[in-house]
Amino acid sequence: MARRREPDDDLSVHELIEGPTEILSSETLDAIRRPGAADADPGVEQTHDLSAAAAEVTADLSGHGPAATGGRERVELTRVPAAGALYRRAVLGALPGLGRGRKSNDLPAVEFAVRGVQVDRGHLADYDRVCGFRLTDRLPGTYPHVLGFPLALRLMTAPGFPIAPTGVVHVGNRITVHRPISADETIDFTTYAQDLRPHDRGRQVDVVLVGSVDGEEVWRGVSTYLGRERTPGGRERGERPTPPTATARWRVEPRVGTAYARVSGDHNPIHTSRLGARLFGFQRPIAHGMWSKARCLAALETRLPDAYTVEVAFKLPVPLPSTVNFALLPDDGFALHDSRGRPHLVGLVR
Repeated sequence: MARRREPDDDLSVHELIEGPTEILSSETLDAIRRPGAADADPGVEQTHDLSAAAAEVTADLSGHGPAATGGRERVELTRVPAAGALYRRAVLGALPGLGRGRKSNDLPAVEFAVRGVQVDRGHLADYDRVCGFRLTDRLPGTYPHVLGFPLALRLMTAPGFPIAPTGVVHVGNRITVHRPISADETIDFTTYAQDLRPHDRGRQVDVVLVGSVDGEEVWRGVSTYLGRERTPGGRERGERPTPPTATARWRVEPRVGTAYARVSGDHNPIHTSRLGARLFGFQRPIAHGMWSKARCLAALETRLPDAYTVEVAFKLPVPLPSTVNFALLPDDGFALHDSRGRPHLVGLVR
């Protein structure tokens, strides 16, 4: 399908709206809410019906067959869904007069699954280069998120998903690697939503993505998304702590937005288009939150054990272009700050 291009943008607003993920433990989320915590990196990614999935699913959402895990209906897709149409629905749903409100207080009682996802080594190499990983046959901890993200996006665009795409904020991301995964292995993915809960700026929900090989869970990602709503009162801001000493300094060029969009499938225009960024309140495009996490993980690559959990809180977005400071923290923590010492990201490996 031909794509329209804006004269001064890499991608037009009609083309899409983001999709990666992010979550944290209750303790980390409490830390994010402390006075002085900055706004998180916005991500848009859901909305509208599953009718286009009719040819891809082997179970009907309207069916009343045996529930899967936790009372959810399991919907098996024959292939990984294409993100492009879902992004267009999300964008159109965000336009005045076309979007539908998401006021549901319940989560969709469904989980989506797809089997036999294979790794394209060329794509893996491209991802490694964009994020700074070494070129090997071992998958970086953040790579399965990219493989399974279109499945999670299908969930977030389903009717009944409680948070609308407009103004969605990526709060954080937690990934658990149970063992190394080789590019030779095929992965089965399952995704579902859990723990819809109030937040002092709206509501937030966790989107879980699980990767398994031969029936064994080998990888799990949990993403927390915040749907901003008008709430009474406001947050008090305290003094910002002194930033840690930088271990490394990275120049983040505008091409990072489009390069990561191509390898991740996350084409939210706030990352790739000046016009798209302005529509969501940014003067210029911002880096993907999951690129920032992956870049930090690449810097820690030689320190990581075979099995680990890495958790990240997203704070101020990284504008493109900009210079960021990476710092190692005590007790296996790490952080990313701007040149003025304001935090973009804080994380922990355990």
